[in-house]
Amino acid sequence: MITCVFEDGGKGKLRHVVADTIVLKDDKILMVKRSPNLLEGGKWGLIGGYAERDETIVGTVGREVMEETGWAVENITLLAIVDNPDRANEDRQNVVFVYFCDATKKVGEADDESEEVKWFVLDKLPSKEQIAFDHAEHIELYKQYLEGDVKLPIMSKG
Repeated sequence: MITCVFEDGGKGKLRHVVADTIVLKDDKILMVKRSPNLLEGGKWGLIGGYAERDETIVGTVGREVMEETGWAVENITLLAIVDNPDRANEDRQNVVFVYFCDATKKVGEADDESEEVKWFVLDKLPSKEQIAFDHAEHIELYKQYLEGDVKLPIMSKG
């Protein structure tokens, strides 16, 4: 939670804004193994992170993918907004904008938040227990989208 001081001097606890991204190339999905010092360290996750001040959410997607993997992306599309305050394994009450996009070119290296960066075939992902946070659920939403079962964007039902 973020503690803010308002104009009238009052304080309030507010929620973080986060982008999680399903990065695609050649029918594969790019995932990162989170560094051990991070929350859910050692688990595989989607690429993502907090929106910075003066940054759009789409800007967050491009920056986070570049920082965590070294890949440039395009065709960034909003899949879902997850605003459930009771997300599993998460106490910061993030509001998550889940995107999917295409990897275009490897132009850098992963930062220290990523222990490993790996492409997975969509139907051969790590087990749900090996995937951080609710990222396995985000991937399932994407699969439902591919099957034509949902319309975008998907809004959480929390």
